[in-house]
Order: sequence, then C-alpha cells, then structure tokens
Amino acid sequence: MTLRVVLFDAGDTLFRVRGSVGEVYATVAARHGVTVAAPHIEQRFRTAFRRMPPLAFPDARTTELPQREYMWWRDVVGTVFSDVRFEDFDAFFADLFSYFAEAGSWELFADAEPALAALRARGLQLAIVSNFDGRLTRICEGLGIVGYFDAIVMSGRAGAAKPDPRIFTVALTRLGVGADEALHVGDSDTEDIRGARAAGLRAIQINRAALRDSSDCVSDLRDLLGRLTR
Repeated sequence: MTLRVVLFDAGDTLFRVRGSVGEVYATVAARHGVTVAAPHIEQRFRTAFRRMPPLAFPDARTTELPQREYMWWRDVVGTVFSDVRFEDFDAFFADLFSYFAEAGSWELFADAEPALAALRARGLQLAIVSNFDGRLTRICEGLGIVGYFDAIVMSGRAGAAKPDPRIFTVALTRLGVGADEALHVGDSDTEDIRGARAAGLRAIQINRAALRDSSDCVSDLRDLLGRLTR
C-alpha cells in the first residue's frame, strides 16, 4: 500500500524542553520562595512521571478534559515536591503549568522543520500523535510548525495514550487512511515503536545519539525522506 501519512511524536522527537525539567522546576520554585537542587528535582520528576497512570481520560466529558489534565499534572508536581513546603503550592503550580504552555519554554530540534517541509513537499499528510495535553497546539503554533499538520492528536483529549493502539486509530480515522498507509516516528521504543506496530503501522525510531542508522532507526529526521524513497 502507498504511504500517505507520516505521524510524529512531539516531545523529544520534534522539540524538547529548553534546559531541563529539573532546571525549570527549580527556577519557578525559586520565584515562590523555595530553593531546591535541579538534579535532585529532575530525578524525582522522572520517578513520579513513570509511576503516573496514562494521561488519558476515556470516561470524561469533553468539558471536563482541561481540568482533568491540569489535575493530572498537579499530581505529578505534588509528588515531586512532596517533601517541600510552599507558602502557596497552588500558585506555584499554576505558574509552572503556564510556563510550559509557552513556546519559549521549548526548542525545536534542528532537523525537525526541514524534515516536515520536505515531507509536505512530497505530498504526504502529517500529524502528531503524542501523550500530551491541550497545551500542545499552542506550543506548536508558537514554534511555527502547526501549519505542517493535518491533525494533532493528544492523549489528554483522545481518551487513550501510547502505547495503546487506540490513540493511533483516532489519528488514522481523522485523516481518513488505513494503518497500512501510515508511518509513525518517535523516540520511545515502548510508546512509539511498539505502540504503532501494535496498531498496524510501520514505525521508525528517532535516536539522535545513534552512531549509525538501521532499518527501523534514524539519527536525523531529514533522513526520513531518503528512507521513504527506497
């Protein structure tokens, strides 16, 4: 079947946090009178994030989703700072949540926009499938890449999170294509590669630290076009 669609993960595939999560958390905490060590907070974040249930709310009404997403992240941050006393934790968290909604808090990888432009020029549809919340569209707008995408599917709004195949099905349905007409690209072996393949899609991992490309891995998103023409 002819390839018609390329799906992308978002965070750590197209863009990344400017600095590190630990550094951002520590900087915002300092504005609220709390001093913490960024490396320590980074480790606590990774542990807390891994232990959270999926960022997806299949039983929620559409009007409830923004608040459900907000509280999901509040639980993450509350766990990270469980041994720290804030004068007003809710004010701190609101500040932090707003910070990550701004495009300036993120940076595009150098290979991202050239790859998107080349794939678009090839006549392919593009979409994002990401375990993200409703801030993602605003971030993509601010980074100048939203116009490349025919759909942006966020787990917080789709009712399923990668590696659940259902989130890929949501994207395919919106685009009007079958799984055999789509390729997914992402950095996570579990969420992106295994999840996409479980949904019947081809999958390629982006690993910018890889010493060489392989049949299912590239170190630069610009290499995708050459891979598709083989």
